[in-house]
Amino acid sequence: MEDCLFCKIIKGEIPSYTIYEDDLVKVFLDINPSTNGDCLLVPKKHIVTVEDLDQALLLHLHEVILKMKKLLEDKMHCQGLTICQNNGHGQDIKHFHIHLTPRYLDDNVTHDFNKTILIDLEKVSEQLKEE
Repeated sequence: MEDCLFCKIIKGEIPSYTIYEDDLVKVFLDINPSTNGDCLLVPKKHIVTVEDLDQALLLHLHEVILKMKKLLEDKMHCQGLTICQNNGHGQDIKHFHIHLTPRYLDDNVTHDFNKTILIDLEKVSEQLKEE
């Protein structure tokens, strides 16, 4: 896609700090990191949401996640890894990507959210049960 930021990064039109690349994906450092080593795993093919992934690419993404987890643990000495992927609302760039955020004991990363909109867990459970 012409105006997609990630497509431009993949094509080399916009510079990035690439830490891994193969025929299917590119992993580069997030320019707005939450922690040291925070990176994005991006398919080279323009895919918008999780529904657009095929099984082969999904399996490959899993393999790359495991490689990056080991790399981040070995080189950045993180104590954990948060893996996040957004679809629709919350997806700032409409090109499928996975956030790989190394976690450190003193990182103070939190998920601030509006707790006042939460409903009772029993009601949520009832809404989500398959009929």
